[in-house]
Amino acid sequence: MNKFAYISGALLLAQLSLPRPIPAQNDGPTLNAPRNAPAGDLLNMKGVDRPSALSGVTIEQRLNSQLPLDATFRDEYGQTVQLGKYFGKRPVVLALVYYECPMLCTQILNGMVRAAKVLTFTPGKDYDVVAISFDAREGPKEALAKKAIYMKDYGHPETANGWHFLTGGPNAIKRVTDAVGFRYKWDVYTATFAHASAIYVLTPDGKLSRYFYGIEYSPKDMRLGLVEASKNKIGNAVDQVLLFCYHFDPTSAKYTFIAMDLLRAAGAATVLALGGFVFIMLRRDSRQKGNRAA
Repeated sequence: MNKFAYISGALLLAQLSLPRPIPAQNDGPTLNAPRNAPAGDLLNMKGVDRPSALSGVTIEQRLNSQLPLDATFRDEYGQTVQLGKYFGKRPVVLALVYYECPMLCTQILNGMVRAAKVLTFTPGKDYDVVAISFDAREGPKEALAKKAIYMKDYGHPETANGWHFLTGGPNAIKRVTDAVGFRYKWDVYTATFAHASAIYVLTPDGKLSRYFYGIEYSPKDMRLGLVEASKNKIGNAVDQVLLFCYHFDPTSAKYTFIAMDLLRAAGAATVLALGGFVFIMLRRDSRQKGNRAA
């Protein structure tokens, strides 16, 4: 063995003998951490030592839960605002996202805007849209850039006062996510947040009225949800008829047509009525036979 091969082998053995770094386990990045911070142990992303990124990631329905309207955020223009600024007059559609999310958050906002395009209700007049970043490292710069993208996509710049993109500190974010039941985690291996997808409809006084899961939101469901959340202050006679014909299924987060339920109920009532009639007739016939025998 030549000298070069011997030295190379010795160096390789020494390198392999070093203890492998254990990636830090934490709840998320620090405020000073760069967004593209290197992830721990990238060469073992599928190794057995990797914890499940989705463990505990969920959205727990907390209907009628009160949002902390005194929580302080910054709007897309850098102004310090209380969350309650966007409540009190109209129902609110809330999205919990982070603006530089490489995947799911963009799809959530895309789906929300697609539904808004079909709705005949107008942001800023009939309801407000509030997006809150749950990444405390983001600020007004990212919020304003994201708002510009979606205002262009929506195509109605005159409604800009009805769209709000907020950022805030860890405490304010935690108060909101706790109230909503939004559970997410920082994945050190991919340097991204693991989270579920939904948007939320709230009453004018800031209480959770409806959860809509996924990344595609039915305009019909959104309309009915807003009508209900507004306590029927928006909408028309047709909406009231639809609310009578539909009911909200919290397991599927959709409004389902109840005509079949009504037909089933009517059928059951008919069977009971016929059964009662047959019972009465048989009993009367039995009494008449008894009287004749006497």
